[in-house]
Amino acid sequence: MKQIGMYLAIFGIGSIVLYFFDMQFKILTWIDEWGETTGWAIRIGMIVLGAILFFIGKSKEEEQEEAPE
Repeated sequence: MKQIGMYLAIFGIGSIVLYFFDMQFKILTWIDEWGETTGWAIRIGMIVLGAILFFIGKSKEEEQEEAPE
């Protein structure tokens, strides 16, 4: 989960940066089809959800340490 959260947040931040250069990730082109406000809400939501998953998720090393032998 930690890795998924990291990628989600990176795509959200990258989408915001690219927006100012009038570019977009091909996989995220659907975001702006619903309007500018909705597009910003989705971008910010991606960052927030990614941060939550990153900080709540456990890394594989932590899971292996907690597993009973």
